[in-house]
Amino acid sequence: MIVDAHHHFWDPSRRDYPWMGDELAAIRRPFGPNDLRPLLADNGVEKTILVQTVSSLEETREFLETAAAYEFVGGVVGWVDLTSPAVEETIASLVSDLLVGIRHQVHDEPDARWLLRDDAQRGIAAVGDAGLVYDLLVRTRELPAALETVRRHRGTSFVIDHAAKPRIAGGSWDAGWEKALEPFGDKPNVACKLSGLVTEADWKSWTPEQLAPYVQRVLDWFGPERCMFGSDWPVCLLAADYARVMDSLQQIVGPDEWIFGNTARRVYRLADLEP
Repeated sequence: MIVDAHHHFWDPSRRDYPWMGDELAAIRRPFGPNDLRPLLADNGVEKTILVQTVSSLEETREFLETAAAYEFVGGVVGWVDLTSPAVEETIASLVSDLLVGIRHQVHDEPDARWLLRDDAQRGIAAVGDAGLVYDLLVRTRELPAALETVRRHRGTSFVIDHAAKPRIAGGSWDAGWEKALEPFGDKPNVACKLSGLVTEADWKSWTPEQLAPYVQRVLDWFGPERCMFGSDWPVCLLAADYARVMDSLQQIVGPDEWIFGNTARRVYRLADLEP
């Protein structure tokens, strides 16, 4: 069973997306489950993880309703205010079999050490106590704080989104990314998504051969059992359609059952998909 561990839905006519600037005009339109369903069918994907896009409890609740209505959505990574004194109560109000994780757009915070704020640390502890995964949306700048967070919360499962966004565009190897991400490899409570890489390369001219060294380094550190495929649809449409994103990763890693399904099923504890 193939699982897409990372995709989004959004509707700019209903909600503001602060990160959706002019350079993303091509995808500034509604994308919903009925747009994704035929792409999943065409590519043999049976289940997905729907991931938050804004800091909104309302969006999280809507996503949980969507997951309940569309059988292909196996779980939701939502958002809560980690810094709120009521974070435990907020999580309790959301918890269901379909809520599998929490995420905050840490790489958009001005403070590179935002994760290490006392209130954010308390929120992350609440995520772990609730049995949920914490998705780390970080770049190289935030990786040191993320590493310390992982060390402090050894009983919590973490997933690094988009392999921490290496700078593939431009052609030179991202040595800073390599140095900062490598230490996560020996942390058994951390998995990594092989997602979002096509939009870290040159949108118009990328090739699987350009992505392959980065994918291989992640596999060297984490192994297939802690890596998972994510399309990052519809963000990926800036650089490639759904099929090309999936085909490119398969060219690099082959039809690996862990990367394309079992890791996501295990890490996110998908209720009806025990490995």
